[in-house]
Amino acid sequence: MTIRRMKTYTGGQGYVYQYYFVGKRAAVEAGPAATEYIFDVTSDRKSTYAVSVLIETAASEAWTSVHGRAPTDAEQYGAAKIRLFQAFDEIEDMMAAGRLLRVDAVELEEAFRTLGVD
Repeated sequence: MTIRRMKTYTGGQGYVYQYYFVGKRAAVEAGPAATEYIFDVTSDRKSTYAVSVLIETAASEAWTSVHGRAPTDAEQYGAAKIRLFQAFDEIEDMMAAGRLLRVDAVELEEAFRTLGVD
């Protein structure tokens, strides 16, 4: 049994979210090819739901061509967390409207800039 480390984030909407990383896999959702980072999230400690952050493969490939190297797994995980935190800040009802989040080339570049990745 895997013990997960629960983390806390206070969102811009006033909710205090608890979340943990479940894992990553090739995305199974319809749409552009992507890597899916899955987080379990709760804002009330009663109901927990999955939030998927999809980092589009084309975004990673575009970043690779510009920067001359592929982003590491840790860097992509960091970008997924940045997108999750943005959703916590911007989406009032995560369970209803924030279960599937995408990261395109522009958002990936922005996340990496925030993380200091070059």
